Amino acid sequence: MLPNFDKPIANVLLDVQITPQEFEFVRTVVEKNAGIVLSSNKMQLVQGRLVRRARELGLSSIGEYCDIIRNGGPEELVGLINAITTNVTSFFRENHHFDALMSVMLPEAMGRNQRTRRLRIWSAGCSSGEEPYSIAISSAEVLGNARGWDFKILATDIDSEILHIAEQGIYNSERLTGISEERRRRWFIGNDNNDEGDLQVIPELKSLITFRPLNLMNNWPMRGPFDVIFCRNVMIYFDQPTRDRLLMRYAGLLADGGYLCLGHSESIHSQHSHFKLVGRTIYRKVGG
Repeated sequence: MLPNFDKPIANVLLDVQITPQEFEFVRTVVEKNAGIVLSSNKMQLVQGRLVRRARELGLSSIGEYCDIIRNGGPEELVGLINAITTNVTSFFRENHHFDALMSVMLPEAMGRNQRTRRLRIWSAGCSSGEEPYSIAISSAEVLGNARGWDFKILATDIDSEILHIAEQGIYNSERLTGISEERRRRWFIGNDNNDEGDLQVIPELKSLITFRPLNLMNNWPMRGPFDVIFCRNVMIYFDQPTRDRLLMRYAGLLADGGYLCLGHSESIHSQHSHFKLVGRTIYRKVGG
């Protein structure tokens, strides 16, 4: 069953209520394919997201959309996960992480990597790009005129649509409230479309970041080691066994002495011997 793209999009959706059976189907599909656990109190949120997605496809009900997921190919699974995923972020959100990046994490990594002169940071769950660009600004200010350093940031997200926005690096002035006027002048320019109030990240900064789609539940093509991993407000969507598996995988990609930054409501239980809490939601990999 394929969506009818010839239908007019406006006012097409007639049945906007999601049934308990449809919700159970969606939450099962999302957990199986993305590892995201939707609790029962997310029913209204899921309904709103699916109404929007079904309307985009010119469908008449959430049930019809579920039929596409059930009977179609893998293509709309991406659309479903994109619709469900929440993308809330801002520049220099939870600023203590960036202060620590500049004062501790990067200086330590530069000392540790003097021979290779290689630095790698991963932004896992980068959303619309504010996090990796904040990492790039902080890192560029630390590196300054340092020559010969091979420095790169990997930015990944499960949402392919939001990644496209991130790659463009264009933000209106309201999205830049976390950035000082000095940093705006240094790291942003007017965008090519000349939209009033919009600014674009300068090419020098964009060149530090590679954006790639990645489902954290699937195979990870990168080898590491990473000096710092940002995985903030991502693990809250997973159950505890999935979180434990992710932490083991992060530990495997982090350099000894590297850092893992989590979101403000996330933590690592003491049984994870690979990590030691060293700051507010900042963990250091210990041991060999």
